[in-house]
Amino acid sequence: MTEHRSAGPGRVLVVDDDPDIVRFVEMNLRFEGFEVAVAADGVQALAEIARHRPDLVLLDVMMPELDGVEVTRRIRADPLTAGLPVIMLTAKGLGADRVAGLTAGADDYIIKPFDTLELVARVRSTLRRNREVREASPLTGLPGNTRILREIAARVRRDDRFALCYVDIDRFKSVNDAYGFVRGDEFISLLAHVLYEAVTAAGTPVPFLGHVGGDDFLVLCLPGQVEAITEHAIAAFEAGVVELYDPADAAAGHLRLPDRRREIHTFPLVTLSIGVASSQHRRFGDPREVVAVATEMKQVAKSRPGSYVAVDRRRNRVEAAGAEPPPSGPQ
Repeated sequence: MTEHRSAGPGRVLVVDDDPDIVRFVEMNLRFEGFEVAVAADGVQALAEIARHRPDLVLLDVMMPELDGVEVTRRIRADPLTAGLPVIMLTAKGLGADRVAGLTAGADDYIIKPFDTLELVARVRSTLRRNREVREASPLTGLPGNTRILREIAARVRRDDRFALCYVDIDRFKSVNDAYGFVRGDEFISLLAHVLYEAVTAAGTPVPFLGHVGGDDFLVLCLPGQVEAITEHAIAAFEAGVVELYDPADAAAGHLRLPDRRREIHTFPLVTLSIGVASSQHRRFGDPREVVAVATEMKQVAKSRPGSYVAVDRRRNRVEAAGAEPPPSGPQ
């Protein structure tokens, strides 16, 4: 399968055996900037999806050979197209068709005859919801990497004053090794919760919170919000994380785990390392540069004992070659 991603609002496949409806829909969607492909029946639709996967399918229910409900079932049954958004076109009054379509996996439906403005609005809304779902972390529901990079890029482009906080759990592997990934997910969920509390308490503008994956999170905020956010997150995380350990391990203050040679190693309870890149004293020309600096600062924080915040205070690339940031935040 060749996956297609349009540079515009999106690529829509219109499937209907009525050529007048197809032309009407195609004309209006193209006018709104969409790229449009068409198919006259369900068989053609599946072939077109296999060749060039669209961003959304507008699908008539009543068609020869394969009706819209069966086409939707086949789309949902294929792992490569299971997440493809589908809007069904149904005749007025045929409630059973709408129920069948939604049961088969359609995301929405439009009743014929339909209003052009409603059609375009529903297509845009469905595409937006689908994009947000794709970009969200399945564990925390927070925005993922695509949205994170878009948010950073927007601030770099506007030359805003901002700070990027890269948050990571120290010794997280010890938790997974001792208790398994299900318990490990509880630690990640706790961090997501305390970070959410920290950003919502930071005032306006409300900072952006994203989940890179695993135990890594990013917070985009104003430079003046960094201290309050990181202090809140560290205090709340360290208070809550003790409850996630087995009582004996929490009381001991560490985990004892064997390595491959059966030698026992001691791992203190997890803490947080936070690296901060800030545009307060320097300008960034690329979002990847911002992430690189925050990642570097996170490694500095990891070299310190306990929870630690390392803030980059360098002013230009010449200083960046050999400067070490001064410590900041809780230790």
